[in-house]
Amino acid sequence: MKTAIIKISLAALLSASAAFGAFAQEFTKGIVNKVDAKAKKVTIKHEDLKNLDMPAMTMVFRVEDSALLERLKEGSNIEFVAERVNGKLTVTEVK
Repeated sequence: MKTAIIKISLAALLSASAAFGAFAQEFTKGIVNKVDAKAKKVTIKHEDLKNLDMPAMTMVFRVEDSALLERLKEGSNIEFVAERVNGKLTVTEVK
């Protein structure tokens, strides 16, 4: 009986970790070229954005979170997450 409970628990744990992995965000490396705080936009030269199926390029992103925007400085090397938010490419996380 204990073996069956352990197997069920292990299966539940593996399922949970797989589900968590599906939601984990992948960070992309980039360099901040320009910050436009008034427009809440940042220009980043970035590597491939795998989650958005985009090649490396320089592009403008929205930044809805003012606290994130304050951490972005021109010339800084960053790692960030970009997602489509209401149809607009938006930086949602920075480290």
